[in-house]
Amino acid sequence: MRKLVLTALTGCGLMTGLPLLASTADHSRFAELKGPFQSGPEVTEACLGCHTEAAEQVMATRHWTWDYDNPATGQHLGKMTMLNSFCIATRSNEAFCTACHTGYGWEDEHFDFSAERKVDCLVCHHDAEYAKLPGLAGHPAYERMEHPPGSGQMVEPVDLPRVAQSVGPTDRKNCGSCHFYGGGGDGVKHGDLDSSLVSPERELDVHMAVDGLDFACATCHQTESHRVSGSRVAPTAADPHRAVLRGEPTERNPATCQACHGDKPHHEAVPAGLMGPVGEGARLNAHTDALACQSCHIPRFARGGVPTKMVWDWSSAGTLDDNGQPFVIRDDDGHAVFDSKKGNFELAENVIPDYVWFDGRVVYTLATDRIDPSGVVPVNRFLGQPRDPDARIWPVKRFRGRQPYDTEHEILLVPHTAIPDDTALWHNFDWDAALAEGARAAGQPFSGQYDFVDTEMLWPITHMVAPEHDAVACGQCHARQGRFDAVEGIYLPGRDRLVWLDRAGFGLAALALVGVIGHGSLRVALWRRRRRKEAA
Repeated sequence: MRKLVLTALTGCGLMTGLPLLASTADHSRFAELKGPFQSGPEVTEACLGCHTEAAEQVMATRHWTWDYDNPATGQHLGKMTMLNSFCIATRSNEAFCTACHTGYGWEDEHFDFSAERKVDCLVCHHDAEYAKLPGLAGHPAYERMEHPPGSGQMVEPVDLPRVAQSVGPTDRKNCGSCHFYGGGGDGVKHGDLDSSLVSPERELDVHMAVDGLDFACATCHQTESHRVSGSRVAPTAADPHRAVLRGEPTERNPATCQACHGDKPHHEAVPAGLMGPVGEGARLNAHTDALACQSCHIPRFARGGVPTKMVWDWSSAGTLDDNGQPFVIRDDDGHAVFDSKKGNFELAENVIPDYVWFDGRVVYTLATDRIDPSGVVPVNRFLGQPRDPDARIWPVKRFRGRQPYDTEHEILLVPHTAIPDDTALWHNFDWDAALAEGARAAGQPFSGQYDFVDTEMLWPITHMVAPEHDAVACGQCHARQGRFDAVEGIYLPGRDRLVWLDRAGFGLAALALVGVIGHGSLRVALWRRRRRKEAA
């Protein structure tokens, strides 16, 4: 690990533990940012007075479009159209979901994606109190209001001039305000991203540790013209190259481990000889042709004290109490395990990942794809085969769901859930109305006949990198019923056996033993013979 850190600090150039460059501007001194502002778009107009190209750059990214054509699979993806096993889909729920959009005002299909003033600069760059509330179409509260409606909880209006004057480089809190809370709550979706990473200790993440390297998200996810490197939709599964040097022209993804550490990062204490490199470092480096770095260096996810959802069963949503009222059941730690709005959940902490072969291609089940409801429906599939040079064994969170589908058309359905109206599931608990409206908004056919089907979704684990002493030990994989018990296509000593090889090995051992015994016996016999001669 010492060499890993040293390499990161000196050789890579793309990402280092060095402090971010100090800003040359104090935004609190700009008269343009002193307001008054009545809305977020007015702040954006002030920002664009200096940062003239920023909005155009943002509008070219997936943070703005929520739309993406994946060249590796040919699929049309993005939050605008994709399905998942958590809140399922954004369509018809835009005003709620776009609390995590880098814009203002996206509440339905008529949102103007060409309006620069609708870009939200503050959500990524603020260093003050600023929150985009679900249901307000990407806006913060501009006046004192009850939120959520009917909760009795009051939210104070945002101080836009103060927030505008606080802007600077992005930090973990900025990125985490959305990426830590995906799926409807802290740590719900990813498993390796939650609020514990705002101020993590080294035991949780060696890169982001506040008492260590203190990386921001952008330290690894380097940004150019507001394009952020790294994506779970189109990730880089294998990067078998050396570390990238500072300023080196490259098309590589700077968010990979190898971009800093190289693909042979472990210290080889003994130089290569006639028999090749030896020693623990060389042995570990030999694993990098088959294993992702994350497989060894992230032994468990959800380690920061925040549980992640592992199961979400929508089929029980809509269940009301004896008085016809919605209710919530919580576990001993206060986490909801049933909600009339959403159904049943199962949560877990310190979870050992599953492991799959992965070459970077992910195929999703889309809203128009026909499914086979007789088994578990994969919402996504990680592609990759053993011995493929682009594939590695990756750790994943295997999330299991149960969600609605049309029994006649055999497609997964999009429910209308969150927006207060007479068809939203969370407000009227009527699945028929919610599915009809969701299907209409998503452009899906809907027969009116529906049921629930078991689903499964994989999430790559790549954050919460543990210190060296907590890395996965050899015996946790090289064992029967070990971590790699379900990984196919490899011969794993300790897990696998070949009868002929075992017999040959035992045979050689037996021959060696016979030879030793025979040699020893002969030496003893000769020694005794010599003693007898000397005595005579």
